[in-house]
Amino acid sequence: MAMAPVLSILTNSISIFALVFLSSLPHLSLCFKPRSFNHSAVQSDWSSGGATWYGSPNGYGSDGGACGYGNAVEQAPFSSLVSAGGPSLFKSGKGCGACYQVKCNDNAACSGNPVTVAITDECPGGPCVAEAAHFDLSGTAFGAMAISGQADQLRNAGVLQIQYRRVPCNYPGRNVAFHVDAGSNPYYLSVVVEFEDGDGDLTGLDLHQASSSPTSDSKDWISMQQSWGADWKLNSGSTLEPPFSFKLTSDSGKTLVASNVIPTGWQPGATYRSVVNFKT
Repeated sequence: MAMAPVLSILTNSISIFALVFLSSLPHLSLCFKPRSFNHSAVQSDWSSGGATWYGSPNGYGSDGGACGYGNAVEQAPFSSLVSAGGPSLFKSGKGCGACYQVKCNDNAACSGNPVTVAITDECPGGPCVAEAAHFDLSGTAFGAMAISGQADQLRNAGVLQIQYRRVPCNYPGRNVAFHVDAGSNPYYLSVVVEFEDGDGDLTGLDLHQASSSPTSDSKDWISMQQSWGADWKLNSGSTLEPPFSFKLTSDSGKTLVASNVIPTGWQPGATYRSVVNFKT
């Protein structure tokens, strides 16, 4: 018999056997499904919402408000371009730090140009609950949507209809920082997390004690609880052992480890800056 027919018969036999074998193992079909990725909450399309403003006309709303950022809201990189968020944006504090572009076209003073703001406060009542999404902007951020020289005219508009979309946060030259609450002590640690690039907000924060190089999959991470706004706490019941490392989990499920960012000899009320940030 010639070799070509023999090879053909062998090939066909192997193919038939493979098909029969695979069909008898239906659970293997999972191996061939497309991999699903957890994308960030960034939006390409614009949505409709409402906007008001609070505080002074050229101010920053309030000192951190319900997120706990303190006077950082008036300083770079926030630079007063901040907003209190209605319930769908504030998310009981889990929305603190998220970034949005806002723009308006329904008023003669609107420039139509987008302005990027970060959620740093809560807007709990009034028009903030009357719409699916409402931004109570700082006076500075509200005026930034106006044509040059017409910011005051725009601020007289009352409730303004706007377009908004979620965008990545980007703080050039800044890394994630941890502000230790003044009430922290050797048994209780409370920190406000600031300046996360990318999603900007967190769904989880874990602490690792006294380790030179903790890894993301280490077994010794301790989950912290969201205390309020961007503040996370751990009440250990025993002495905490610095230096402290943190594992951050962003809104889209990305993780980031800031190793040994709070040192031995740390002080309540101090801010400690890491050397890492999420990629945008």
